[in-house]
Amino acid sequence: MRSRIWVLLILLLGVGVLGGYWAGSRPNVPPLPAPSLTSQPANADPATPVPPMPPGLSEDERNTVEVYERAASAVVNVTTRTVEWSRFYGPVPVEGSGSGFIVNQEGHIVTNFHVVADARQVQVTLADGRSFDAKIVGADPLTDLAVLKIESEEGTLPTLPLGNSENLRVGQKVLAIGNPFGFQGTLTTGVISALERSIRTESGVLLDEAIQTDAAINRGNSGGPLLDSQGRVIGVNTIIISPTGGNIGIGFAIPVSTLEPILNDLIRFGRVRRPWLGISGLELVPAVARRLRLPVTQGVLVVEAVPGGPADRAGLRGGDRIVIVGRYRFRVGGDIIVAVNGHEVKSRLDITRVLYRKRPGERVEVTFYRDGERRTVEIVLAERPAPRKTISAWPLREERTSGD
Repeated sequence: MRSRIWVLLILLLGVGVLGGYWAGSRPNVPPLPAPSLTSQPANADPATPVPPMPPGLSEDERNTVEVYERAASAVVNVTTRTVEWSRFYGPVPVEGSGSGFIVNQEGHIVTNFHVVADARQVQVTLADGRSFDAKIVGADPLTDLAVLKIESEEGTLPTLPLGNSENLRVGQKVLAIGNPFGFQGTLTTGVISALERSIRTESGVLLDEAIQTDAAINRGNSGGPLLDSQGRVIGVNTIIISPTGGNIGIGFAIPVSTLEPILNDLIRFGRVRRPWLGISGLELVPAVARRLRLPVTQGVLVVEAVPGGPADRAGLRGGDRIVIVGRYRFRVGGDIIVAVNGHEVKSRLDITRVLYRKRPGERVEVTFYRDGERRTVEIVLAERPAPRKTISAWPLREERTSGD
């Protein structure tokens, strides 16, 4: 009888000890020392330690790991749902996906316009798994940029700081984070391959001054950040050149110098307030300039100064007659713009590049030729109005030049 009682006591004590481990408590057991922290994601919970760096990493590897751990939490997956018409099934829902990144605590997210174009529904998924319905605050097809907004009531959001794309150098290290083919939080690295590229997208958008990189960018990376070695956004990954649709080491990003004014306008106004000079112009080439006996061989010939527009109010003049050179008709006799704010003008794109950095109400200095005389005038830029019809040559007189 006594032996049975001893057996029961031993079993009860054993169950009590096991129950303490199952409940997660171990009295009188000192906690293990916390691992050392080498880096921490932006706005991460300080109570969540980051694993220590593996031994033997090079300085460059450590930098790559640190940038990724700081930045990845602010990169999001953007999923869209649109409705397309099928001749057999009628309206059919179609899903798409891309990337984006959070830029402030109000929940504003930068992505590409083509990621959310025509979307009926937009959903954003954070790196920690949280999902939000997002609304499109504004979009700009001309620069292929869009801004989304999410509402979070669960504390602070991870964000990415904007850097500077004005002083970039070819060969500089860059990192791209995105969601290629739906694989969220994918990191690729490379260098800046070239700067100030002009590339036209499939939708016809001209990306000017784009950053070219060999960091692997694939479908689904669109809208994700291109980062420098400090973890600052220097570009928005947008397009790749590939005969197969996969990465071959030629990708392009919209520079942050283009993004910043667009971002501010889209958040404040829901649209981009573009500066307007108020002219239509013709790019000169040396052969035509010589045929027309112009004082310069390169520049932009003012075809029309829009009545009441900034250039017209400043006194610039458009053409007053039509000249036929070979098979082409030119409206000539107007001023010839050769510089804007000290930047040489050889094409209309040169004027556009200067205006992209300006806002309506700001001033630019325009240098031009009139009747062989070089002049300069200050013009106050206005906001670009809605598109209008192209001007007509009638009733200006026509002239023909000799030769082909």
